[in-house]
Amino acid sequence: MLKILTAEQIRALDAHTIMNEPITSVDLMERAGQAFVSWFCRHVDVVQTVGIICGTGNNGGDGLVIARLLLTYNYKVKVWIVRGESKESTDFTANLNRIATKHLVNEISNEQELSSSDFTDCHVLIDALFGTGLSRKVVGLQEAVIKKMNDTTAYKIAVDVPSGLQIDKPSIGTIFKADFTLTFQLPKLAFLLPENFQYVGNWQVVRIGLDKKFIETSDTKHFLLEKKDVKAILKPRNKFDHKGNNGKALLIAGSYGKMGAAILAARAAMRTGLGLLTTHVPSACLTIIQNSAPESMASVDGHEHYFTTTPSCEDIDAVGVGPGIGLHNETKRAFEKLLQQSKKPLVVDADAITLLANHPSLLLLLPPQSILTPHPGEFRRLVGDWANDFDRLEKQKNFSKQIGGIVVLKGAHTSITSPNGKVYFNSSGNPGMATAGSGDVLTGMIMSLLAQGYKPLDAAIVGVFLHGWAGDLAVRKMGEISLIASDIIDFIPPAYHDLR
Repeated sequence: MLKILTAEQIRALDAHTIMNEPITSVDLMERAGQAFVSWFCRHVDVVQTVGIICGTGNNGGDGLVIARLLLTYNYKVKVWIVRGESKESTDFTANLNRIATKHLVNEISNEQELSSSDFTDCHVLIDALFGTGLSRKVVGLQEAVIKKMNDTTAYKIAVDVPSGLQIDKPSIGTIFKADFTLTFQLPKLAFLLPENFQYVGNWQVVRIGLDKKFIETSDTKHFLLEKKDVKAILKPRNKFDHKGNNGKALLIAGSYGKMGAAILAARAAMRTGLGLLTTHVPSACLTIIQNSAPESMASVDGHEHYFTTTPSCEDIDAVGVGPGIGLHNETKRAFEKLLQQSKKPLVVDADAITLLANHPSLLLLLPPQSILTPHPGEFRRLVGDWANDFDRLEKQKNFSKQIGGIVVLKGAHTSITSPNGKVYFNSSGNPGMATAGSGDVLTGMIMSLLAQGYKPLDAAIVGVFLHGWAGDLAVRKMGEISLIASDIIDFIPPAYHDLR
């Protein structure tokens, strides 16, 4: 999995690479520019006019390398250098001297020169004004430049980091709004938080050969999951396996009018490889579950319309509870009894999470290593509001430690926190999955994996990534607009096949 480092650690990584490869800093800058241009030439047609806005630091030096290399590939390139109070970095000056066609370079040193600078005839605008070294709010001339860049209709690409964005703390002030960010070597924490999408856009990591051993030994609690990480966790099937040793799960889900949640979770659980499933439903819903999920056995509640009777958990490897169960007082009491009786980690979702939020004393009854899968609204009920997404992440870490369990906060780049403070961000999935029932599918999948003997954290990691990967396969056929939760279930088999 990819480590996510702080700005300070990234600067130390650059310095260590320069010292120990060894490589000069200007040659490392050349390598970064080549990596950017290699990507750029595969994605942007040579007929496009490219504008590059450079500061006078090392990010601006990257921009000058990019300009020189794009000229060799016959792109029409325009360069603007924004002068401020900061002096030129040594590598910036070296790369400015390497540009033979100096007439392409324009200077912006004051508001008058900015007003006469025309970015509007550029089809693509590349931001190389500030990099990860910026630790302050952008003001003055640089702020005015960013505002003018943002006002253009050009397709906007940021070099490493959108100018003005802080990568490991909340940002303030004016920030470049990139359509795409091409970042070097490692993902940045800010890229994974919803509030920064308007600045980062879509993004991709390109490797530039920074020191692997330094990265391996760097201490961090933030990670981005990759396909290979999940593949390494997957358990093989034995030739003589049977349904009894592929996990037994109990799913408590559904109520009158909300049986869709139970059906989706049950079907997803079976598709994820579960050996035996019992779904506990209100008595009026028995026919529905047996017709819609025939692979599941049924346990019938004492109430006609909702969950009131706690079924036995003996000989059960994992229990999932919450999708569609409602918030009735009798349901709360039955849920409380389930918590009191349970000795193994539970998978808790949807209405069960709201019951925990409404009755905080129930949190004390959660078995250790239980897995909670809230969406942001449900998480807000649990922990209260947050000032920004960095604050939300800290609340998630603290809450995970508080309950001694796993918290899966759903959304783009779903974050998974464990009690030791580590955070794992998901890299699979797409906006088409923002549809009713998608979370119920995830609950069934994680419960299934937990019952099959995966450790709780591994069950959450594999479940979240596999869920997203199935959604990515489904969207190729269904498209983002038409994707529904059942499609995700249908594509669990090919997603498994891809991972294996």
